[in-house]
Amino acid sequence: MSVRVRRVDEPPDPDDGVRALVDRLWPRGVARDAAHVDEWPKGLTPSSELRRRYHAGEGSYENFARRYEAEPAAPAAAELLDRVRRAAGGGRRAAGGGRGDVKLLTASKSPDRSHAAVLLRLLGRR
Repeated sequence: MSVRVRRVDEPPDPDDGVRALVDRLWPRGVARDAAHVDEWPKGLTPSSELRRRYHAGEGSYENFARRYEAEPAAPAAAELLDRVRRAAGGGRRAAGGGRGDVKLLTASKSPDRSHAAVLLRLLGRR
């Protein structure tokens, strides 16, 4: 089982497994059929208020991450997080992908300092 973060505009890899877009909006310039997205759990994305504040430069990444980690505790978001966690646990196999592999796709230019990195940490917790 592996969960990794990739940019959505990178070409899909046959070993990607389940490809989950974790951005609220569809990324500009990326054709839906070219992205090969299996899941789009919009309810796991940061709230509009939190996203706007972070992109406006209001607060540090650490503050953003701390506030965002609390958001998936809501019941609907928690179920989506569990759904992605189950996919990573080997319960699903995407066409051509390895069993239990999940790629969290984002259009963020800095995926390691984005909500996708926070989701990656949350998925590692039980």
